[in-house]
Amino acid sequence: MLIGGTCLLLLLVVNAFVARPFAVPSGSMENTLRPGDRVVANELVYAFGGHVRRGDVVVFDGTGSFLPYAAEPSAGRRLLDRLGLAPGGDSVFVKRVIGVGGDRVTCCGADGRLRVNGVPLDESAYLAPGDAPSRVPFDVVVPSGRLWVMGDHRGDSRDSRDHLGEPGGGFVPESKVIGRADWVVFPFGRLTSLDRPEAFAAIGGTGGHGDQR
Repeated sequence: MLIGGTCLLLLLVVNAFVARPFAVPSGSMENTLRPGDRVVANELVYAFGGHVRRGDVVVFDGTGSFLPYAAEPSAGRRLLDRLGLAPGGDSVFVKRVIGVGGDRVTCCGADGRLRVNGVPLDESAYLAPGDAPSRVPFDVVVPSGRLWVMGDHRGDSRDSRDHLGEPGGGFVPESKVIGRADWVVFPFGRLTSLDRPEAFAAIGGTGGHGDQR
């Protein structure tokens, strides 16, 4: 009994403060992630002053940004979410960070690429085959403390582009990020780490906060 209770307590602590599993709900991140994949969100990586970095795949609560008119969850629901005892539901999203606070993100240049602070972004390592970087033109400056996020399957992703005219402008507050998706852990045949693409290193030092290299 004591051992079982201790194991349960450790599991709750891990879920609440270290790492949480999430199921990928849609094909918006294909082929990096597929519907039904289970990813583990690292909750410690942004703790203690750490910032989200360009290229990270993040799990976040879209209430107030992607779901601008949704009611904030109750205190009880927030507690269950924090302990990992409630399903993510329709308010949880998984996307790739393209721009951080202070960045200017534009689409698209004469070469058809996104640009971050004027630097063309080579997305060939993760963009879904056959997808254009974006068929929707945009030119945004990311406010401080917020993120511009997009799916890797641009032709099947509702992301920051789709919320430009809504409250919040499609920008996701860093405070709503649950964690960085570091691993695909199920199905076992797809076990892999989700590393930051090297292309984002070329943008280092061109804007935004912190060391982006």
